[in-house]
Amino acid sequence: MVIAALSTMVEWYDFTLYLYFATVLARVFFAADGHSMTQTLGGFAIAYLLRPIGALVFGHLGDRFGRRVAMLGSMALMTAAMLATAVLPTYAQAGPVAGVLLVLLRCVMSFSVGGEYTGVVAYLLEGAHAHRRGLVASCASASSEIGALLAAGAAALTVWIMPSHALVEWGWRIPFLFGGALAACVLFARAALSETPEFHDQKRSGTVPDRPIRHILSGHRAAIARGFAISALGSITYYVGITYVPAFLDATGTMPETQALSISTLAALTVILVTPPTGMLSDRIGRRPVLVALALVAIVVPSALFAGMTANGLATWAGALFMAALGGAVSAVGAVTTAELFPGEGRLSGLALGATSATAIFGGLTPVIAHLLVTGTGWAGAPGAMISAVALCAIAVFVGIPETAPARQAR
Repeated sequence: MVIAALSTMVEWYDFTLYLYFATVLARVFFAADGHSMTQTLGGFAIAYLLRPIGALVFGHLGDRFGRRVAMLGSMALMTAAMLATAVLPTYAQAGPVAGVLLVLLRCVMSFSVGGEYTGVVAYLLEGAHAHRRGLVASCASASSEIGALLAAGAAALTVWIMPSHALVEWGWRIPFLFGGALAACVLFARAALSETPEFHDQKRSGTVPDRPIRHILSGHRAAIARGFAISALGSITYYVGITYVPAFLDATGTMPETQALSISTLAALTVILVTPPTGMLSDRIGRRPVLVALALVAIVVPSALFAGMTANGLATWAGALFMAALGGAVSAVGAVTTAELFPGEGRLSGLALGATSATAIFGGLTPVIAHLLVTGTGWAGAPGAMISAVALCAIAVFVGIPETAPARQAR
């Protein structure tokens, strides 16, 4: 559990550093023509489309040869991509080629992350006591947010202590070098992991599927659709409601980037505090009632909260932290629910087809869409309206979802 959690922490440090550092990367890798932020977020969106492909590739490896094999492969690829990013030439050194190389390396990162999170969730779920799966799986969400907290803190600290010219010339490399070093350490530690008991049982009984994707598609299409709906809400509440907030505050002129990144640090801490209790609650009362309640909140409040954030006062901090709590809670219960919807035979492939494909759309594309809506229309509530629209569609699925919590199934 400790090594798996540390792995997720490093994964999300490396991956979310790009978003938290977006305002800096826009100056470093793209021309100062007024479109640099859109290009930076657009590069994130393009790279994110590779996440479901990576999830399918590593999911196939994990379902055929074991969770450990997939987790080692994804972490090795992630380490290489992070270290390569740290030594990239800047726009001043290489011109437009710099931005292209940055996006290509983000594609490699996204490909590897696609298999990383689903592998860790499955690993934790399959080793947990049946009545503690919500709590244990929520540790993946909490530890990922520790990584995001480190990313937000590293970005804020680097921007704060570095003069602007030094930041653009070389200072931006430090957080990426730190992330690459962390990933290499976790890769070494992960080599000592044992395989999950559930996969050992599959091998002993001869039920490991030869074609896990076909196996899932032939008998679990409803689970794929439900996993898609859960992940759609979890992704948009996280990527628009949490990680886009610094860029939103900068775009609306509400706060300078240093102060906005400070809010992100507190938001990450909020998610860490919220996820374990939410996982425990879903173990006690069930996954479905928690999901329905969170969807109702996501329908009602986000638009008003985003509009209120532009006041640059208490409403800004309260709105950002409330959205962080909402996103963290959805991620906590969503992780265990989507994993429980599928049998062990083909679980990683099922997560790739349902949950990860939704994340590619509602996580990768929505920050840039939200940015374009805010800057194009001037309506600060537009990101919240996007979240509410997805929640309204998702709740129709949640009310009919089968209960997967073992404690509730037994009654």
